[in-house]
Amino acid sequence: MPQVIEWVNPSPEDIIWKYPDETITWGGQLIVKEMEAAVFFRDGKAYDVFGPGRHTITTANLPLLTKALSSLAGFTQSPFKSMVFFVSTKQFAGKFGARAQTTELAPLMTHGSFWFKVDDPSLFLNEVVGAQNVYTASDVNNFLRGYLNEKVIDELSRYDLLTVFTKLDETSGQVKGAIFDYFRRLGLELTDLKFEGVDTEPEYRERLFWLKAGRVAPDEVLRMETVKQAAKELGKSPGAGLGTGMVLVPPIFQGSGSTGAPTVALVFCPGCNAQMPSTSKFCPNCGKSLSGQQSPAAQVEPSRCPKCNEIVPVGAKFCQNCGQPLS
Repeated sequence: MPQVIEWVNPSPEDIIWKYPDETITWGGQLIVKEMEAAVFFRDGKAYDVFGPGRHTITTANLPLLTKALSSLAGFTQSPFKSMVFFVSTKQFAGKFGARAQTTELAPLMTHGSFWFKVDDPSLFLNEVVGAQNVYTASDVNNFLRGYLNEKVIDELSRYDLLTVFTKLDETSGQVKGAIFDYFRRLGLELTDLKFEGVDTEPEYRERLFWLKAGRVAPDEVLRMETVKQAAKELGKSPGAGLGTGMVLVPPIFQGSGSTGAPTVALVFCPGCNAQMPSTSKFCPNCGKSLSGQQSPAAQVEPSRCPKCNEIVPVGAKFCQNCGQPLS
């Protein structure tokens, strides 16, 4: 009775399956169902590929493998050794999720879904099975998910934080295009990919607010963050403060006038919170004496809307998020 090589009862999630017997007899029957391909594989390389149908195994329909093994004595008269892989050519769905970084090293957390199918079974086996020693369906699934995550990380690292969040459709489209090419090199067709979530850490969300509001330029945002960090460090040093409740605003935050003249650092009165030059001895608003007080400086805190708690620009009369009047 001739040998029958067939993929029986494949799982819906199985991409590849290896026929368990590597001893192949001439005259055997190879049965390939719809949405499948069968590939003869030996010594880490894919050879002859068969599409759907019933095939009799002869030297005529195994020209590539026959040529490769023709130097072996008795090759055409006796069983020969070869692996037979069945590859499903239907469409599969998968999930991805990765932590990436933007050009300014801002962290990104992304996740989404992708859909793909095997377009070139021979290339797919050479690149995935032959190059990676991946033989089971679960191994292939894990490899593809890891491969996709790696490529997403590579592509997102080319963009800055503002571009990722304000031009998400454009950015994700460019990332998809690059990943299409990556998958094609594996013999795969990436039919679709969707980003279902992109997020960053809280400190970078605050930076995004100022950038998206259009009130300040990117370099001004960095100045603001430097101010906050400087205030935090000053607060750690005993005797460095200017008085209880007083806050130092470094000249780095104030910038310079059109004449290029240096500006004076500003402080807040501990009594009425009025702003004045750091050289002042008395508050011009309430008359409180500002000398002789030595305690740690407080950290600069942004103004927030009393209704929605959104950060609002200094001097704003209404919240740009909910329209709440601001005193």
